Amino acid sequence: MTEAQKVFARSLELLGEGRIEEWVDLFAPDGVLEFPAPPIGFAPELRGHDALRMQMGMFASQMVVRFSPPTFHDTVREDLVIAEFTSDSTLRATGTDYRQTYVSLVWFRDGKIVRYRDFWDPWALMAAAGGEQAWRQAMAAVQG
Repeated sequence: MTEAQKVFARSLELLGEGRIEEWVDLFAPDGVLEFPAPPIGFAPELRGHDALRMQMGMFASQMVVRFSPPTFHDTVREDLVIAEFTSDSTLRATGTDYRQTYVSLVWFRDGKIVRYRDFWDPWALMAAAGGEQAWRQAMAAVQG
């Protein structure tokens, strides 16, 4: 594994363990997490440590996630990691289990994540939460 792939694999371990502060520290201070297809109510982009900490802190409090080991794809760029993996997750509020499939493109600079583009199916998450209407209600409650 390359150093960047090791950092990426570590990021999945930290997320799975709910260790959000350590996960955020893997990012550059101006690092960006992008969701090209976010679920309803999610921002399509989180920029900087504070935004990452806030959103992913909620993630850890709402879900139990077990990630598979990632499959890495070779690139000609040392600063880019392309990974495929899955998660088996449980929503804490409902006890509902579901599986998610991910493809992530992650760029690094000086050993830190500067851009993390995360592709996954938002409908799988919303279905596990009880469907679109239940999801919308839950998001409205969270956002106050």
